[in-house]
Amino acid sequence: MNTALTIAGSDCSGGAGIQADIKTMTAHGVYAMSAITALTAQNTTGVTGIMEVTPEFLAEQLDCIFTDIRPDAIKTGMVSSGNLIKVIAQKLREYDAANIVVDPVMVATSGARLISEEAIHTLKTELLPLATVITPNIPETEVLANRKVKREEDMVSAAEMISETYGCAVLCKGGHSLNDANDLLVMADGTHQWFRGNRIQNPNTHGTGCTLSSAIASNLAKGYDLSESVSLAKDYISKALGAMLDLGKGSGPMNHAFAIPTQSRSALGQDDVAFGKKKIT
Repeated sequence: MNTALTIAGSDCSGGAGIQADIKTMTAHGVYAMSAITALTAQNTTGVTGIMEVTPEFLAEQLDCIFTDIRPDAIKTGMVSSGNLIKVIAQKLREYDAANIVVDPVMVATSGARLISEEAIHTLKTELLPLATVITPNIPETEVLANRKVKREEDMVSAAEMISETYGCAVLCKGGHSLNDANDLLVMADGTHQWFRGNRIQNPNTHGTGCTLSSAIASNLAKGYDLSESVSLAKDYISKALGAMLDLGKGSGPMNHAFAIPTQSRSALGQDDVAFGKKKIT
């Protein structure tokens, strides 16, 4: 079985973070592992608390993973501390990790900064140069390219600049400043490809960024090239949103398990099975 690792924070409500990543990887038939950067107290209405792990404990988690079950691909999510980012970069170099998908979680859809300037600097200097592909949203693209992105032409020029700066591919995600679901992939060699999509009218979009980057990592782990991995990931997230799961009082999660059939108790009939054995009545 192919393997993938998520390095990110925990979302106790299950819609984003490592919970969304593990669900996505499992749905792709990939064995999922996680190194937790922080515990969060959050739900569909917002975040009420964050407790970071120490750099030493994050390093210990990564050592345990890479020295036993080596991941075929790695996805990194929100890491708010520069010291933690340094540890991640150090361990990825130490273990010569491949297929690294960096979701540079820096700026919320509202435009609010999610990590400090110091952490952004460390992200740029330590982690982004190791990436196979970076997956910024529009606000994050603007930070990385230091320019406004208002049109598709702006997405192209900004993504090309980021790719040239960090020597990796860039998937610039539409849907924030631009009213569409079109994403642009700029390869490290400068070629680019548009992935057109139809906007799904679903207000429950909690964890979409985590899910997309994890789906890309899962497909890379299975041996697909980057273009195929992005295309398959886009299809997966569209179907997960299209399943129209509606949970919580705020912006709820999508249905990561939309393709897994469910059975009611009555549908199991007389041969109902409990814990792997025939139920005794």
